[in-house]
Amino acid sequence: MNETNKPVHGMWTSRWVFILAATGSAVGLGNIWRFPYITGEYGGGAFVLLYLACIALIGVPIMIAEVTLGRRGGLSPIHSMGRLAEQSKVSRRWKGIGYLGALSGFLILSFYSVVASWALIYVWEAVRGLFQGMTALQSQANFEAMQANPWLMLGSHSLFMVLTMGVVALGVKRGLERAVEVLMPLLFVLLVVLIGYAATTPGFAEGVGFLFAFDFSKLSGEAVVIALGQAFFTLSLGMGAIMAYGAYMPREIKDKKTGRTRPVSIGSSVVIIAALDTLVALGAGLAMFPLLFTGNLEPAQGPGMMFVTLPLAFGQMPGGVLFGSLFFVLVVCAAWTSSISLGEPMVAWLVERGRGRGAAALLVGGAAWVLGIGSVLSFNLWKDHTFLMGTFFENIEFLSTSILLPLGGLLIALFAGWVMKETQARKELAMKSFALYMAWRALVRIFSPLAMIAVIAYAIWSAAHG
Repeated sequence: MNETNKPVHGMWTSRWVFILAATGSAVGLGNIWRFPYITGEYGGGAFVLLYLACIALIGVPIMIAEVTLGRRGGLSPIHSMGRLAEQSKVSRRWKGIGYLGALSGFLILSFYSVVASWALIYVWEAVRGLFQGMTALQSQANFEAMQANPWLMLGSHSLFMVLTMGVVALGVKRGLERAVEVLMPLLFVLLVVLIGYAATTPGFAEGVGFLFAFDFSKLSGEAVVIALGQAFFTLSLGMGAIMAYGAYMPREIKDKKTGRTRPVSIGSSVVIIAALDTLVALGAGLAMFPLLFTGNLEPAQGPGMMFVTLPLAFGQMPGGVLFGSLFFVLVVCAAWTSSISLGEPMVAWLVERGRGRGAAALLVGGAAWVLGIGSVLSFNLWKDHTFLMGTFFENIEFLSTSILLPLGGLLIALFAGWVMKETQARKELAMKSFALYMAWRALVRIFSPLAMIAVIAYAIWSAAHG
């Protein structure tokens, strides 16, 4: 069997398109919504330093492993893992990694669309100037009224799902590639504009100090596990997306100056992706915290910071209508680039089984939309109907992000580190430095799996004692 598998869905036209696409998958609500508020809850700069260590020691090694498996397999995560298990002469049950990733991505897409659609609603409200002069009670009431309206939530969830699967239906080059080539530069420009605006506010120095001041007394064992989980979630690991995007990554690029081809490095590409993803997370903090301090608002507000506290800040400042609108457009762009990567693994698998891409996208998007209705109703008509972890939304979120994702990451690390032939791994990675290769191998074989086990154990312990 030819062990260098050619992708069947097409390829990114360049290494930088892959980097943009994978960064788009990584950059999402986890950066702009979750990272700033958990930074606020765990004391600022000390948590940021801990998070960066987790990115470097756990996130990057597992991401390199996932891209390696994807490019080596050249297919959807499910069929790629089947191929790789066969080539490694091990049980085809390892194909379960692909099924697990595709399932995780599908489940996350179902509720991610619901939360992302709140940003769509807030773009409209910001443009209308609804936040101007708003009090804290009014902002809280506005957010709760939105969640209490099942028809508004369903409509915005439906629109966001159409936007997502419309891109996926167009394929790798006409859909995914064109989308990231437009949305990612737009996202970076909007973020720079918002940071520039935040720098003109009276609270900028205080916001920077909060984000980068190192108060290690506020760190705890819980903070370590939260940082581990955030580092893993923010890079879109374990959900099939990075493996699918890795399958479309070119192996060689042509040097425009010399005309010669050279291998495309997975390691350096992943480091760039992780750096860009981290810059966006820190940039979101730089854009948001100064606005909160300028308005004398509390930064440690939890999940409501984006949709309750920030509208207050925009409502109090000059140019609040414009910059509030730009901010929520930024959130929509980030969520959109992530959501299309969540739908791709399952769609690619269906295409390989003979479905047309349009029909596959409609089937996956329709099923995720239906499942997402449960999350929509969790905030209104079903909010009092709880089981296990809480509402329907809370159960789906816990299962996918706290159990399935780290389990997928654990299995990816074990397969890449212990099962995949070392000759295959070294050939695919093409690392010039043997020391760097050995460092990656040690991390992905031992350190990263132990970290994932810790995340899963903490999630289960928290659920049992919550």
